[in-house]
Amino acid sequence: MGFQHPPVCVAETLTGQPGIVDVWLYFYESADGEALQTRHEALMTPDERARHERFHFERDRRQFVATRALVRTALSKYASVAPADWRFAAGSHGKPHVAQPATSPALFFNLANTQGLVICAVSAAHEMIGADVERMDRKTEILELAERFFSPFEAAALKALSATEQRRRFFTYWTLKESYIKARGLGLAIALDHFSFRLEGQNIGVRFEPALADDATRWRFALWTPRETHMIAVGADTGGAPLSLRVQHIVP
Repeated sequence: MGFQHPPVCVAETLTGQPGIVDVWLYFYESADGEALQTRHEALMTPDERARHERFHFERDRRQFVATRALVRTALSKYASVAPADWRFAAGSHGKPHVAQPATSPALFFNLANTQGLVICAVSAAHEMIGADVERMDRKTEILELAERFFSPFEAAALKALSATEQRRRFFTYWTLKESYIKARGLGLAIALDHFSFRLEGQNIGVRFEPALADDATRWRFALWTPRETHMIAVGADTGGAPLSLRVQHIVP
């Protein structure tokens, strides 16, 4: 799961070739400095600044600023738009999208963050993309959460593993599930036990319960660990085309 991906090629992404999804990674705790923080804060809208000020803890404010700086900087790689000029809106369940300006081709994105890392997935080919990132070293009641939220198949597969393997498998399922519900844009309106992931080597399969009214043959998923502490999952409705991930580390 730690395999290498090719770097982002913006010109190729903009062709809209099926399957291409770019993932931008910002390990923001490694990029310290007051000047950088000030530059990032200057990119935010008044509404974003107000949201920033409502966070009680400095670590949360810093993560918020890093996330806003990343999405603005990443999207500006694909269009002649200054990072501060992007405007965003959210769907009925909170999934963000570009509101202004209109670009050709249209750009679709999804964001995820955890302590130390924020990511932004971008595609010109697929609107339904979702990404998740989790720290695997955080304290988590693995078996209890699996019983509550995973499908019976996933919970049983997790319990069958050794204690040392259970933590990694838990975050494997969790990030994949998050990537799917975020791609659909319905959040927790989708019950996490209504779909199951099957893992066979590097192959990731999914099975949907009839209530979801979705077609598993259309979906492709990828999973990897850029560092031992972090796991990333990306999911996309590619119509069945293979998922072609390009990954780039960046300091916005």
